[in-house]
Amino acid sequence: MKALATSILTLAGFTLLFAGSSIAGPKIAPDLEGLKPGTKVDVIIQFENPGDEANQGRAAQAGASKKHDLEAVGGALYSAPVNALAALASNPNVRYISPDRPLQSTLDYAEPTTNAALAVKYGWDGDGVGIAVIDSGIASHVDLLTNDSRISTVVYSEAFSVKGTSDEFGHGTHVAGILAGNGRSSTGRNYTRTFIGIAPKARLVNLRVLDKNGAGTDSAVIAAIQRAIKLKSTYNIRVINLSLGRPVFESYKTDPLCVAVEAAWRAGIVVVVAAGNEGRNNSVGNSGYATIASPGNDPYALTVGAMKTMSTLPRGDDLIASYSSKGPTAIDHVVKPDLVAPGNRIISLTALAGSIPGSYPDNVVPVSYYAATGNTGASPYYFKLSGTSMATPMVAGAAALMIQKDPSLTPDLVKARLMKTASKSFPTASVAMDPLTQQSYVSQYDLFTVGAGYLDIWAALNNSDVLTKKTNTALSPSAVYDSSKRSVYLTTASGAVWGTGAVWGTGAVWGSQLFVTGTGAVWGSGAVWGTTTAEGFGAIWGTGAVWGTASSTTTSKQVTTALTNISSPETIKVAIHGEN
Repeated sequence: MKALATSILTLAGFTLLFAGSSIAGPKIAPDLEGLKPGTKVDVIIQFENPGDEANQGRAAQAGASKKHDLEAVGGALYSAPVNALAALASNPNVRYISPDRPLQSTLDYAEPTTNAALAVKYGWDGDGVGIAVIDSGIASHVDLLTNDSRISTVVYSEAFSVKGTSDEFGHGTHVAGILAGNGRSSTGRNYTRTFIGIAPKARLVNLRVLDKNGAGTDSAVIAAIQRAIKLKSTYNIRVINLSLGRPVFESYKTDPLCVAVEAAWRAGIVVVVAAGNEGRNNSVGNSGYATIASPGNDPYALTVGAMKTMSTLPRGDDLIASYSSKGPTAIDHVVKPDLVAPGNRIISLTALAGSIPGSYPDNVVPVSYYAATGNTGASPYYFKLSGTSMATPMVAGAAALMIQKDPSLTPDLVKARLMKTASKSFPTASVAMDPLTQQSYVSQYDLFTVGAGYLDIWAALNNSDVLTKKTNTALSPSAVYDSSKRSVYLTTASGAVWGTGAVWGTGAVWGSQLFVTGTGAVWGSGAVWGTTTAEGFGAIWGTGAVWGTASSTTTSKQVTTALTNISSPETIKVAIHGEN
């Protein structure tokens, strides 16, 4: 398999090693266990008191050398010998040590399907709102120029751990087109289709973290997030788009990617994240459940799964993409995704120098598809991709429109309104077929698969509900298993899901259809959930389940087993080509 295929639009598998001496401990990430003692490893160290000047001296004394600060997580990136990690962790001011992990990048019918076209018609186009695109870069494209074709809508560019800010992969440019493409290359008398982004007048901040193969690291993404925070007032950055991710290795409370996401949330930025493309992964018998990627597992993030428009304008026939990752999240059991949006076979901008278009010529859109011409040659402007990576900018663009209309909106209110107004009309189940392998997959429409529902931008723009208190947050709830009643309930740290009133009750936000029994229980002992009565329940909570019967604790060995088979060639191809 080509190197490209191991990273395209999905999560790369990450196999842990368990040989060698033990350095395990509550402050050391499980995937640092078993590394050879004499080797050096890049690690992210989070401190309880980042401002303590003694931190650097203690780290140096233990044998670690600092590479650069990571203020967003209250720490820094260090290079350290493996046999020094235990000494580093013994510092009472060290909160958590994790490796600098690798991660990957995970409009035709989609814009009218989400009612974005109606929003633009009434003047909501994202004008003045900044969106930080943390991805593989953004290439120059005529559809990303202002109306006079002189000024780029990309107002700032910077690279982190890679050289150059242009797009050598092709993923970030595609995402940018979904966010803010103005359709110039498909607009005019001779065009039958126009490909316009969700927020065509938004300002894009290009923060490149992925290389020509779509690969990057935790530290690069963290550095880009903290740059977005610092540039917030300069470019009015109110939204961050993260169409990337990696497997979950620890609780979101210590995962450095999640810590950085929460720093952006505290700064007043909506962080929209791809759920991942592992919904078909049944390598541990969990039917694709508990495959949400980090940092989409963070309850403060707005996590997005992928739907299929079925190449029609009406929403009624749209179905879930079977590759879209499902919750609850590993370790913490957070209910994800938060909602779903179109992500299958999405047409957007081409980065001609990117490796994706060159490796997948069948995905290039022919000129005849959108122009009244006999030219059946490949379009130099547009390309087709699939995945939750494509669904994410649909929601990020919607957030920009909402903030344009009401700049006072907080990230929590944006998230809450998008979830409450999302369409909740779904079938009970659907079957999808991989066009390459002809293999079929069954999907159930529960809240771990479709979240609070299907993105409806116009409905969100017209919603005026407010959270009952300024201190209320729209954290994604967790699923908690009550073994005595064999039922699973939703809960947050405060014990309630956003509030008990009619406005933000569980039925209002998630809809009664997505629960099997009652308004608070997800399912009960006699409920039909999953593909059979017992399978869906047992896949996560049953006695033989990977995630345990009633505990939210998952060992590093269980995490390893669950992730070993992620990113099979079949799954990767689906993420590129889409599904029927």
